[in-house]
Amino acid sequence: MERLIPWLTLRSVPGVGNLLFKRLMDRFQTPENVVGASDAALAEVEGISKRIVAAIRHHHRPDWIQQELDLVDQRGYRIVTLNDPDYPHLLLQIPDPPAYLYVKGRLDNQLAHVAVVGSRNATAYGVKSAQRLAGELSRLGVVVVSGMARGIDTAAHVGALKAGGHTVAILGSGLEHIYPAENLKLSQQIAENGAVVSEFELHAEPDAHHFPARNRIISGICLGTVVVEAAKRSGSLITARLAAEQNREVFAVPGSIQSFKSTGTHALIKQGAKLVETVTDIIEELPCLQLEPATPSGSSVESAQPVPRGLSHEEKRVYALLSPYPVHIDELARALVMPPGQLSGILLQLELKGLAIQTPGKYFGRSESEG
Repeated sequence: MERLIPWLTLRSVPGVGNLLFKRLMDRFQTPENVVGASDAALAEVEGISKRIVAAIRHHHRPDWIQQELDLVDQRGYRIVTLNDPDYPHLLLQIPDPPAYLYVKGRLDNQLAHVAVVGSRNATAYGVKSAQRLAGELSRLGVVVVSGMARGIDTAAHVGALKAGGHTVAILGSGLEHIYPAENLKLSQQIAENGAVVSEFELHAEPDAHHFPARNRIISGICLGTVVVEAAKRSGSLITARLAAEQNREVFAVPGSIQSFKSTGTHALIKQGAKLVETVTDIIEELPCLQLEPATPSGSSVESAQPVPRGLSHEEKRVYALLSPYPVHIDELARALVMPPGQLSGILLQLELKGLAIQTPGKYFGRSESEG
C-alpha cells in the first residue's frame, strides 16, 4: 500500500484533476518524479500554472489517505493506477482517465468490453431487450459494462450473469456506498464474475455530479456503447455522446414511436448511431468480435413470446395483440373487431392470470413479470 501514497497525495493537490494528472504522468511517468521535478520542468506541462506548481511544492499528505488505504486493505479491494498493467487499456486513450481506480473483483484487459446502458424507469420491452443483448454478448466472450443503476443497467448486468459471462459495474459512488441500495447483492455477484469499479473515495456519496464523470469511464473502457432505452434528456445520452467523442461505436435499440422513453434512442439513430435489432448488428461493427455465437442470436431483441397454455381461443387472440407497450382498449377493440364489453372481460381474465396489466386511462399491456 505504501507505493500508492504518492498517487493519492498528488491527486489530492488542489488544481490537479484527472486531465492534468494524465499530462504529468505522460511527462514524468511517476508521482515521485513529478514531486522531484524542477519548477521549470513542471511549468512546461500544458495547463500547469505557477499557482499549481506552488501547490505541488507545498502540499502535504492529507490524513485521510492512510485511513483510506487501510480500509482498502481491510476490505480486500485493489487500487489500480495509470501505470498498472491491469488498468483498462482503452481508458488510457481518453484525455482525462482517472488517476486510479478502486476495484472490487478482477479487471481483464484480454477481453473485449461493450457497454449496455439506458433508462432507470425502463419498460418491460427495454428490460427484456437489455437482458437478451447482454446475454448474447456474454456468450460471445464479451464483458458487459454498465452503471448498475435501476432499470436497463441492472438488466444488462443480470443478463450477463445469467448467461455465465463477465460484467463490470462502474459506480457513481464509492465502493463502501453501493447505490442503489437494493443492488447490494447484485454488486457482490458482479464482483465474483467481473468487477465493481469506482474512481471515487470509498465513502463517496452518489452525488449528482459524479454520474456524468462516471459515464466517461463506462464509454471509455468499451469498444462501443449500446443505448437500449432513453428519453430526450438522460444520462445514457451523455454516455453515448462521450463514446462518440472518444471515437467509439454508438448503438441504439429502437422502441415504440409512441413511447417517450425511446425518443432519445431514436434521436441517436437519426444522428448516425447503428440501429440494433440483434447482437449481429453490434458485432459486425466491431471487427474483433467477428465470432460465431455459442447459441443462435439472429432473433429480434423483442422476439415473439410463446402464447401461454390454458388460454381460450379468444384469450389467445387478445394476448397475442398485447405488447410491453400499453395500448388503449379502444385500439385493441378496433384491431380485434371485438365489442368493448367482451374485450374488457377477457382482459380482466388475463389480468387475473398475471398475463396482462392495466395502466391508468384504460391502457393494457403484457405483464412485466410474464416471460
